[in-house]
Amino acid sequence: MTLRILLASLALLLTLPSQAEENRVGLSVDLVSEVSHIQPGTPFYVGVFIHHKPGFHTYWKQPGIVGVPTSIKWDLPRGWKGGDLEYPEPESVMMFTLKAQGYERDVLLQAQITPPKKLDPGSSITLSGRAVWMCCAQSCHPGFKDLSLTLPIAADSPTSDPKWHPLFEKERAARPQESSAWSSSARLLNDSQVELLLTPASPNARPLSPALAKQVIYFTEDGWIDSDDPHSITFDTATKGLRLLLPISKGHRDKRPPKNLASLLQLPGGWQKKHLPKTLRLSPTLTR
Repeated sequence: MTLRILLASLALLLTLPSQAEENRVGLSVDLVSEVSHIQPGTPFYVGVFIHHKPGFHTYWKQPGIVGVPTSIKWDLPRGWKGGDLEYPEPESVMMFTLKAQGYERDVLLQAQITPPKKLDPGSSITLSGRAVWMCCAQSCHPGFKDLSLTLPIAADSPTSDPKWHPLFEKERAARPQESSAWSSSARLLNDSQVELLLTPASPNARPLSPALAKQVIYFTEDGWIDSDDPHSITFDTATKGLRLLLPISKGHRDKRPPKNLASLLQLPGGWQKKHLPKTLRLSPTLTR
């Protein structure tokens, strides 16, 4: 199944009537809340919780060369506002023989909901939306589910849901982060390859080694770097940092390069002496 067909399938799912059969091959999806009740005018978070069956995965906000990210189209009462899904750090996943960016683990994609200031305490409200995804293993399955969640309304401040709040906090902690312990630079070597250099910038930088360099995984935030072609990541003995040689995605080689190389670098155990963050966000200016 080509990416064009996948995109067309998802567009169709967004327009299907609610009584259409829901396709949930390879996963289960639920809408959950971080709070036990709603306070008028006070923003709170809900989340699309995805449980993957063994061998299946869905996609991060930037899937790479194949795949489509999970999304939700809100159907909220008048005066309510629903935010976009927020994604924790990705994993490297395999769509058959192609390397992509997504999740095999159970994952919570959260979004902020803002209620109106005028609500009736003592009543309840049902929040709804259609979640759409692409779930893949050896083959891909576009799917959707009409989700809903009913919460009570109260005048006092919201309290955390004891079951779901810890997972919301865990996923927030798993977001990619910038770090002043490292500096980076990037340059275009030719029409098909970029060099990215990562250099320690403070004593807080975690000491690297050739062995640790082999554990580093690169993710592209804008799709400009190919997720499937090999990434060369080596330890630089002169700077005690890393040198990465990255392939430009074939679909972008005839286009103008971006101003910045939007990238994530993931290292088990983290990038600072206190280990955090595990996933480092970089955006160096791309030079020639």
